[in-house]
This record gives sequence, structure tokens and C-alpha cells, in this order.
Amino acid sequence: MSDIKINRRDFIKLTVAGVTVLAGSQIFRRAQALETLTSNGRQWAMVIDQSKCTGCDYCTLACRAHNDIPPEISWNVVSKTGTVGAQDVYTPRPCMQCAHAPCVDVCPVRASSYRPDGIVKMDYDRCIGCRYCEIACPYGARSFNWKQFDGPNPSVPEWGQPEVSRRPRGVVEKCSFCYQRIDRGLALGLTPGIDEDATPACAVVCPVGARQFGDLNDPESNVSKLLHGRTSYRLREDLGTSPRVYYLSATEEPQS
Repeated sequence: MSDIKINRRDFIKLTVAGVTVLAGSQIFRRAQALETLTSNGRQWAMVIDQSKCTGCDYCTLACRAHNDIPPEISWNVVSKTGTVGAQDVYTPRPCMQCAHAPCVDVCPVRASSYRPDGIVKMDYDRCIGCRYCEIACPYGARSFNWKQFDGPNPSVPEWGQPEVSRRPRGVVEKCSFCYQRIDRGLALGLTPGIDEDATPACAVVCPVGARQFGDLNDPESNVSKLLHGRTSYRLREDLGTSPRVYYLSATEEPQS
């Protein structure tokens, strides 16, 4: 038997600490259970057709409006990356929502984590601004919020209305696949990728239908049909990150 003695005050402190840890653990498990119920086996993915993308940047502007992003930050970047015949080729880059995300692995406070539906989410209340995730992301999909965004959003109202709260100064921001729209839509019986109110803003606003969104586990979804019918690729697949954003390569004849 140990000779260590614990007085009444220390015993109370240890008991309170244990109850607090247990309560926090129970809250975390309940949140995970709720997400599992709402995901219902779905795995969300985006398909971007480079034969159709014109580099208009509508997706970037709609993203800034609906997610209330500062004008100096872009969760979605569209870059010209070459030509095919006489056609300019553009590569939009949202968050890849990796199945094996380096950002999740390096986060010391679990501010980056996976939802059951595959989306890599941010907990801005947990984020301590260490920027490990920003450095670890091989896609440059994360941005540090250097200052408090207090002014008007130049993209509002022309490109949409804010649907989420502004992030505080000192955290890392990123694309979320607009899961606020997905979750709200599912609660209303809508289908993401089909019903606009349940689909990421960037896909909804695209004037040429270059972005499609849907459930990889549903063979009848837009994304499943596109990936079955066309050859696709993903950025930096060699890293083993398993991105959930797929690209259909540009061809000289645009695909319907």
C-alpha cells in the first residue's frame, strides 16, 4: 500500500477535476454522435471540370460573401495553369478535405478534425494560432487571420449574404465545403448537389457548371456519375492525402 495521504481539500479538488474532465468528454462524444447521425454514411466530394472553368472568379466571390471572409483572404483560389489548344486552363483550389489530412495530424489542440461525412472542420474556439496546420497543408488552402475583420464585406450583398460568424483575429481560416448549407439543407430534407440551398456556394454560383458536388457513396450522385464516366485526377495524390476534390482534365472539346 502507498503511504501517500490525501487531505479533504485535495480530495475535493481531485474529485471536481475528474468530474470536469468526464463532463467534457461526454459533451465531445455527444457532438460526435450527433455528427454521425447527420452524416448517415455520406462522403461529400467536389468535382471540378477544367474543360468548363473560365476563370471568372465567381466562386471566390460567392465564397467570400456566404462565409463572410475578409477581402485579403481567399478560401478558394482560381489560378491559370496552362492552355489546351486555344483554351486557357484554370485550376480552382478550395480545401481538398483530405481523408488523411496533414493539418489534422499536426494540430496540437484538436482545432482541426474530421467530420463523419469526410469534411475537415475547424473549431475556431480551440485554435491557438500556432499555424502548424497552415505550414503542413501541401495545397496552401489555409490562411492566417492577422487582424480583426470589422468593416463591410465588399462581396456582400452582390454575391450573397453571410451565413456564418466572422472568425476572430489570430486563427487560421479555411474552406469548409459550406457545411452550414449542407447541414441546414439535410435538416430540411434537401439533397446537397441537387438543391441549391443545400449545396456549397461556389458550386451554386458557377455560371458554366464547372463544379459539381455530391455524395461519393451514392452511385446516382452527380459526382459519382462524373467520376465513373470521365478520367479524373487529384492534386498531389503522391502524398497519400486522399483529397476529396477531383479534377476532370481540360480537353480541346469541352465535355457536356
